Amino acid sequence: MLLLPQPLSIRFPSIRFTSPTLRHYLIFLPPFSATIASTVTVTTATSSGDSSFSSSSSFTSKPNDVDEEDVLSFHRKSYDFTPLLNFLSKRSNTTTDSDSDSASSPTWLDPAEFQLAESYRAVPAPLWHSLLKNLCSSSSSVDLAYALVSWLQKHNLCFSYELLYSILIHALGRSEKLYEAFLLSQRQSLTPLTYNALIGACARNDDLEKALNLMSRMRRDGYQCDFINYSLIIQSLTRTNKIDTSILQKLYRELECDNIELDGQLINDIIVGFAKAGDPSRALQILGMGQAIGLSPKSGTLLSVISALGNCGRTVEAEAVFEEMKETGLKLRTKAYNAIVKGYVKGGSLKDAEFVVSEMERRGVSPDEYTYSFLIDAYANAGRWESARILLKEMKASNVQPNTFVYSRILAGYRDRGEWQKTFQVLREMKSNGVEPDRHFYNVMIDTFGKYNCIDHAMTTFDRMLSEGIQPDTVTWNTLIDCHFKSGRYDRAEELFQEMQERGFSPCATTYNIMINLLGERERWEDVKRLLGKMQGQGLLPNVVTYTTLVDIYGQSGRFEDAIECLEVMKSAGLKPSSTMYNALINAYAQRDERDVEAFAVLQYMKENDLKPDVVTYTTLMKALVRVDKFTKVPAVYEEMIMSGCTPDRKARAMLRSALRYMKQTLKS
Repeated sequence: MLLLPQPLSIRFPSIRFTSPTLRHYLIFLPPFSATIASTVTVTTATSSGDSSFSSSSSFTSKPNDVDEEDVLSFHRKSYDFTPLLNFLSKRSNTTTDSDSDSASSPTWLDPAEFQLAESYRAVPAPLWHSLLKNLCSSSSSVDLAYALVSWLQKHNLCFSYELLYSILIHALGRSEKLYEAFLLSQRQSLTPLTYNALIGACARNDDLEKALNLMSRMRRDGYQCDFINYSLIIQSLTRTNKIDTSILQKLYRELECDNIELDGQLINDIIVGFAKAGDPSRALQILGMGQAIGLSPKSGTLLSVISALGNCGRTVEAEAVFEEMKETGLKLRTKAYNAIVKGYVKGGSLKDAEFVVSEMERRGVSPDEYTYSFLIDAYANAGRWESARILLKEMKASNVQPNTFVYSRILAGYRDRGEWQKTFQVLREMKSNGVEPDRHFYNVMIDTFGKYNCIDHAMTTFDRMLSEGIQPDTVTWNTLIDCHFKSGRYDRAEELFQEMQERGFSPCATTYNIMINLLGERERWEDVKRLLGKMQGQGLLPNVVTYTTLVDIYGQSGRFEDAIECLEVMKSAGLKPSSTMYNALINAYAQRDERDVEAFAVLQYMKENDLKPDVVTYTTLMKALVRVDKFTKVPAVYEEMIMSGCTPDRKARAMLRSALRYMKQTLKS
């Protein structure tokens, strides 16, 4: 589906301005055959602004109200649009909101305007399209472009109007005038062309809820969404960190149902999307599918897959993709090596990480601050502070200045090992090397203090951050709200939530999830519903974490009907409930007397929906049986867990021993 035609081979010559705002638009028609044939190329920009891909389509059109003989007679005629643009510019400056709609058929027409319209009667439609697109290329002339479309429609000078409107909608979206684009779209029935332009405008402005709603509405109207817009939506999800594997799976199912042919850019976007969503298995599947049809992935796409595999501890597969990059001739840069190093560090393979760093140096690839930071992180996790110090000196010798990210990783290592007291030591070491803390470092400090219930230290750090002129971000606020909530300081957490908004910071999905959990624990159900409405009104879609939180809080309070309703709403939205959600519901039943039957019903429901129960599921079920004194049924659940391929953990074995011990005592008595 064509979204926006590029300028035709007919160009607007650069002629000096006739007014401060208008260029002199003079178009010379090239020699024509009996019809005007032109190739139109549509180019969609990626989030980085680079051209991502193009698709070409040839079309043939005739000038309006001109037959083939007339076209030949106009092959040397020139069209000067300056009088028209001057007229429209003056009219837009004098027209008030009370004036009648300029696009409606006039009952009376000024003779001068009538003469002006007649002078452009023979202009071919492609030239109007080119003129409109030229005006839309600058945000300062979008209003003039809008006036041109209204004027053309008023005088029946150009068709098709849906193409004109789609060009305008596209331009308004690029100018961040989404509200105006929606108003414009209401002037006529939406067609596939205007639908796609509007969806693209929403995606470019990161208004994903409107984009997804429009796609659903478009499908209900019997139209197919443009594959370009799928790319734009996935890019927006990735760009705004709203990527979620369930949303991606829903979009991918729609692509399959509509039999939309995937192009190279869309496949790359889908792979990156799944990788960024933490689903490397799905990313590898799509990667293999793309390679099978001869598409070569971009280096950035492969880097995303390597990074996702490394984050999951799947370093063998990450290295395989890394080797594939070598074999295909892609130049291996520092980022590629860093992704592998990060994977080994995350998996605790320090020697492998050191080997990769040595290899990159042998190949002439210079380590950067991130390379060193991953190694320092590994040394800190291993308690090798002296090795970390040596590496810091090596960084300086290599002219790589240690930055706050490096010290943040050191601090995070101590935090994860429970040595929060060393926070002050890291801060002193950092300042002695002339590195000033930034927002990221302070966020890690606040998180460290919050995790170990040092709330006063967390707030002191926050105040210090503000006194140094460093503005908090959403992560800062979320961390503060969450640590107050988890320490039982509910009122202060709510105050921070209000303060966050008063200071001009918009809550994200994570913020709302924390507050929903807080309100649920206090059983303030009306406030939970109000907050959900506010979240959706802000354009934030509830994610899997939101629904998991709701199921958990409803279940813990015995509101099982509400919990099950959440599961149904989630499925109707195209999101697949996770085993974690069902585990939360089973756990809620297990904590209440005489609810073991319902707990096992949830297990059966999981199986029917192709969700594999895990060790937590089975352990929770055993707990439910113990609670209602049905000890004799526990061994059967334990056996089923083993038969399903789940490895029992310490809690599962303890639950079995407890049941067997009780059964033994019962037999003796």
